[in-house]
Amino acid sequence: MTTEQQPIGEITEVTEVTETGTPVTADAPPVKKDRRVLRAVLRWTAAVVVFAAAGAGTAYGITRMERTDVPGLATESDGRWEYPAIVKPPLPSGSPAPFDKANAANSHYADLRELLLPAPEGAKADKALDGEDGWLAKKDFLAVYEDKDDRDAIGQLLTDQGLRHVAARGWTAADGTHTRIYLLQFETARVVDSLQENSFTGYDAPQFALKGASEVHIDEKFPEKAEVENVRHYAYGEAEPYGAEHVREAYLVSGDVLGLVVQSKKGGAAAVPFQQTVVLQSQLLG
Repeated sequence: MTTEQQPIGEITEVTEVTETGTPVTADAPPVKKDRRVLRAVLRWTAAVVVFAAAGAGTAYGITRMERTDVPGLATESDGRWEYPAIVKPPLPSGSPAPFDKANAANSHYADLRELLLPAPEGAKADKALDGEDGWLAKKDFLAVYEDKDDRDAIGQLLTDQGLRHVAARGWTAADGTHTRIYLLQFETARVVDSLQENSFTGYDAPQFALKGASEVHIDEKFPEKAEVENVRHYAYGEAEPYGAEHVREAYLVSGDVLGLVVQSKKGGAAAVPFQQTVVLQSQLLG
């Protein structure tokens, strides 16, 4: 199934379409007479600080939302990036969504490569992450980590836990920020939960250091309202003084997929694009 984008301020339901193009309809809720009241409620409940429209009816048009529609973002420029229209890829015929009751393993049956967030407008693609036929080799994923012993340990861990695929995408934005997104797929959500809890994340810092970021701590300023249903995020930021680049990173846990989002920039990686990227990638997975 695919999800058709609807205008944010006028949405009554999210329309889903099967691969054959047949719409799946549902009884629409009664329309309230005073639409101005409805719009006002939607504005104030849609998001605070970032673009977190969490829940079953994920609003992918959020990147096009006017700043005056979001409390706290009614400024001329808040640093967010312009992304293209973002739509979830179709599921194979007969396959359940990852968090349907019929999907006990919480498996993502859509093509993992199509679940990667597209680059924002004006960004230059990082061809090194294209891999072969869209799949990144495990050794190329491991290259993101600083210490050789860590790379060896993580590589063995991924093999032992039955890593299936790695899909990745990267780009350098017009402001010089370098973004890398990695999606690792395993057999079940239980495997991913164990990896997150026991091997990758920690209360104050991740357990393995990325290149150029030997000391990072939990990002306490990451907005709580940026949470997306069915996706857990663990966001960290490099402590000052920064190295050659300031690094931000976040691990994502969504069913059978473990994600890693990394942003870096000389002099300082801004918070808003990082939060925006983490939220939008989470929406694609959730």
